[in-house]
Amino acid sequence: MKVALVHDYLTQRGGAERVFELLCKYFDRADIYTSVYHASKTVDLGDRQINTTFLQQVPGTRKRFRLFAPLFYPAFRFLDLQDYDLIISSTSSFAKAVRKKPGAMHICFCHNITRFLWDTRTYLEEYGGLKKYSKALEPVLQSLRQADLIYSQEPDLYIANSSTVAKRIEKVYSRKSLVINYPIDTKKFIFSDCKEDFYLISSRMISYKRLDIAIEAFNWLGLPLVIIGDGPERKRLEAKALDNIKFLGFVNDEWRTHLMAKAKAVVITALEDYGLVPIESNASGTPVVAYGAGGVLDTQVHKETGILFKPQSPEALQTALFMAEQQQWDYHQIRAHAVNNFSEAVFFKQVRQTIEEFCGKSVIDSIELNLDLESDRALVEVN
Repeated sequence: MKVALVHDYLTQRGGAERVFELLCKYFDRADIYTSVYHASKTVDLGDRQINTTFLQQVPGTRKRFRLFAPLFYPAFRFLDLQDYDLIISSTSSFAKAVRKKPGAMHICFCHNITRFLWDTRTYLEEYGGLKKYSKALEPVLQSLRQADLIYSQEPDLYIANSSTVAKRIEKVYSRKSLVINYPIDTKKFIFSDCKEDFYLISSRMISYKRLDIAIEAFNWLGLPLVIIGDGPERKRLEAKALDNIKFLGFVNDEWRTHLMAKAKAVVITALEDYGLVPIESNASGTPVVAYGAGGVLDTQVHKETGILFKPQSPEALQTALFMAEQQQWDYHQIRAHAVNNFSEAVFFKQVRQTIEEFCGKSVIDSIELNLDLESDRALVEVN
């Protein structure tokens, strides 16, 4: 059976690209397709051949791909995938539009509905340079919304990364989906049950992350807070913060994992579609204090792996921090929760089981899979 893996664009290294990288490792004999490819800016796909669309030859598409949005649906429609029996798309927008031959199956790993079309205001605020063009863009966006609804019917099966995304897929696209939570690479995290006296935030500093809530809460409480990450909001947040709040900017992976293992808790103030940081925190044996909506409802157990608070306000976060200070945490149990539910091995087993149930055992038996990836991996312990 011939398998094609399709992703929106490989020009950056984000969560969606990381999941696609995992799929490429698991389906290690599948052919890879994308609209545009920039090898030095995206995930490592080794020496695999990357098949692209006509957009690869259009000047500017690899650096400013968002400006070419109207061309992406036609680009994917023009791809010739008639030789493939199974198409697996990885998408937050365009790749679901690919054509398949009669009798072929299309499974879509949907990271979100097309955000710039269905949450346009938030998207334009995040990319401030585009906000001034919002009125001029609206006719184009309306046309793209109609196309998005049409092409959302192409996949035979949707797999969502969280219950929140599954609800959005049903609301906007009128399609049911299975939920398979995306994994973390547990071998990249260290475990410690010896916590130090500080809280941690690991986040991009952009408006929807709502780090202003944490700044205000920690200003009032005077508790030590370390913030790692960078972004356009950094100067504004630094100006509001008192001396108990430290901004470290970008840190390397080694130092980040150390901080995550030693923190009393990791604080999340954003409404995330899914979010890997809470799971990474748990894998380090560290609880979270998180806004109790969105993806954390799939990954966290209140008072066992973290404290969930509502509403999304400084006052609610302060109350949650008081609860976290008083809670008797079982750090080993917190780690086990992450490893047993969100490891790569668990993810791959769920993917194989889903394809077997949807396509049939004979289909999964005919696909060459890298089954070594279903082996469990241990975490390092550091005290």
